Amino acid sequence: MTTIKRLKADDSAVIAIDIQDKLLVKIPTAHELVRNTGFILDVAHTLGVPVRATEQYPQGLGPTTAEIARRLPPSLPAKTAFSCCGAETFLEELEMLRKPNVVLVGMETHVCVSQTALDLLQAGLHVFLPVDALAARQRIDHDTALRRLEQAGAILTTVETVAFEWVADAKHPQFKAVSALVIGRSQAS
Repeated sequence: MTTIKRLKADDSAVIAIDIQDKLLVKIPTAHELVRNTGFILDVAHTLGVPVRATEQYPQGLGPTTAEIARRLPPSLPAKTAFSCCGAETFLEELEMLRKPNVVLVGMETHVCVSQTALDLLQAGLHVFLPVDALAARQRIDHDTALRRLEQAGAILTTVETVAFEWVADAKHPQFKAVSALVIGRSQAS
């Protein structure tokens, strides 16, 4: 019997991976990536879901793009390892949050996102991948990584699905605020 993994705001965390200016310009779906990542970060903030983020070699790839950076905690850990778990005490700090469900957003799907997801799965965490908030330079790399990660146990989803799963009921005290974010995202398309 398969255990159904379902997101709740109180058992989730979000990790924004390496959404940096110098690489972002090479991503064909950059606009959608930034819009959808911004949306899920805003929903996380509204619902009190903790957010963490990393930057891949910022000396070479530059800082996190401003539209995303303004939604993140200050002083992001820099890394040279492709997995976020290779950034100093990142995994230990994530485990201290005691959030078994981790939502990954960012880039590139087949490199840093993939290696982070595999490490988190190996650490016993449940990994959720909103496919509309992940990107790579090449579509084949993105699609192949998603297939591999799903086979490894990650759960493919979308940012709007995550938002409504976190809220779970129209009676939720933050339902109207989240609904306003949904409407704002669709108008920003």
